[in-house]
Amino acid sequence: MRPLRNGTELPPYSTIYYFDQLIDHNKPELGTFQQRYMFTWEYYQKGGPIILSTPGESNAANYFGYLTNRTIPGLIAQPNHGATVVLEHRFFGLSNPYPDLSATSFRVHTIEQATADLVYFARNVHLPFPDDVEDGSNVGPKKNPWILVGGSYSGALVSWTMVSHPGVFHAGYSSSGVVQAISYYWGYFEPIRQYMPKNCSADVERVINYMDLTFTFGSKKEKDALKTKFGMPNVTHYDDVAGTLRNQLWAWQSLTPASGGGEFFTFCDALEVKNGTSAGPNGWGLKHALAAWAQYETKYVANLCGNTPQDDCLGTYDPSLAYYHNIEVDNNYRSWLWFCCNEVGYWQDGAPLGWPSIVTRLVTPQYDERQCTYWFPEAFPQATRAKTLDTNRKYEGWDVSEDRLFFVNANKDPWREATVSSDYHRRRSTSRQPIHVLTDGYHCSDLITRFNIAPDIKKVQDIAVQTFTKWIKEFVPGQRNVRKDLGSESTSYIEERDEAGTGIPSVDSAPPLVNLGAVNSGVSASPSPHGASPSHVGPKNAWQLAPVQV
Repeated sequence: MRPLRNGTELPPYSTIYYFDQLIDHNKPELGTFQQRYMFTWEYYQKGGPIILSTPGESNAANYFGYLTNRTIPGLIAQPNHGATVVLEHRFFGLSNPYPDLSATSFRVHTIEQATADLVYFARNVHLPFPDDVEDGSNVGPKKNPWILVGGSYSGALVSWTMVSHPGVFHAGYSSSGVVQAISYYWGYFEPIRQYMPKNCSADVERVINYMDLTFTFGSKKEKDALKTKFGMPNVTHYDDVAGTLRNQLWAWQSLTPASGGGEFFTFCDALEVKNGTSAGPNGWGLKHALAAWAQYETKYVANLCGNTPQDDCLGTYDPSLAYYHNIEVDNNYRSWLWFCCNEVGYWQDGAPLGWPSIVTRLVTPQYDERQCTYWFPEAFPQATRAKTLDTNRKYEGWDVSEDRLFFVNANKDPWREATVSSDYHRRRSTSRQPIHVLTDGYHCSDLITRFNIAPDIKKVQDIAVQTFTKWIKEFVPGQRNVRKDLGSESTSYIEERDEAGTGIPSVDSAPPLVNLGAVNSGVSASPSPHGASPSHVGPKNAWQLAPVQV
């Protein structure tokens, strides 16, 4: 698609440009690499804002829609006569400081380097404006107001960049920004449990509890019968079997106001609709739910794995498998896991004991951290907890207090607990750091204009345009933005909530203690001899989802 400006065709939105980015901002003598970006001046007038966004943990090539008014960056740019830029994140897509994704290369794959990339780009890029429109070498943050926009991880980058590099970006928009690094992120499934159909959550809890008890205390014969019932007779380890049942719950993240039921509700219907009749709020009970889910899972696994051996497809205990060792570039999953293993955690596991759980408690951070030693054995010779405390201390996490930082989160978003709208630390909205919480939205729903069929999304998009228009008018060329103290009002928070009014487990709750030796007793832990790359790999992390196209 080619944008038009005063009747003249501009380069296609998908046109790729290149910027010489520093390999290491702490060692500029190491040189530069080619960082890809896309750009349009469709709405631009001299002195207008530059709206910069990054898709974060994805190849940027499919995200040119974020240059247009079908998304928040374009919505802000159009009435304010701004230009829009989409910048590819280092080590995602084809913007790589080094030619592979090895642990050695990843020494410069850090949040610190990622935030510095955004700053260095803003200060040094020569944007390819036509000469009669603007001098592209003279549109840095001192001359034009730069606005940083992102969603999910890149929404966190907005906050983290404004905290660590104050005064560069005039304002920021963070959608579903996961600002708080959390190792034991059982809270991922809590919004799903709260907002999924009650009959479905009731039966899912029953099945998960039954499977956990069987795999923990049952005989080997009982364990093998259960994994066979769920279509996974050849998955060796029982915690891998139980962990696979998270796949149905991860489908929640792909819901949008325009998606209808989607895969998630197809799954719930399989459990809760019997002979054309839906179960009441308490579900059908364990007997029916166990049989129904087993039937659904058997078909799901067969379709997911195809001819790939089940242990290669769904198992996590074989360090020789090829996908653990594939260091070719443009492997988003590997690049994202490096962040998880090192700085943010976000391991999506079962709830603490004493709290309802819709996923297995056999999967804890130790399950995920063990896999870090397979993906990156040079960096992790033994399982190590991610440095989440350091990340939150450096970038302020839930306690961020930044002038002109606009947050939008959603109650139904599984990443809610890592945002400033977390049940643990729900922050108050202020005029200088607005925080909007959607009731009809899901993960990053507010970034896409076609989702404004939900009234609260339309409202927040309108408010965003009004707010940023006001903030852009506050910009004074040549005057450095000074980080303002927003006072105690901005740092206050609202008491945590729960629909039962019983409070929630402590933010420092420890994961359940699991004796995996007992759970997996009697199984062979020897790796398979082939280690072939699987044709299908079960989604081990909810970030590995197709991008929302616009």
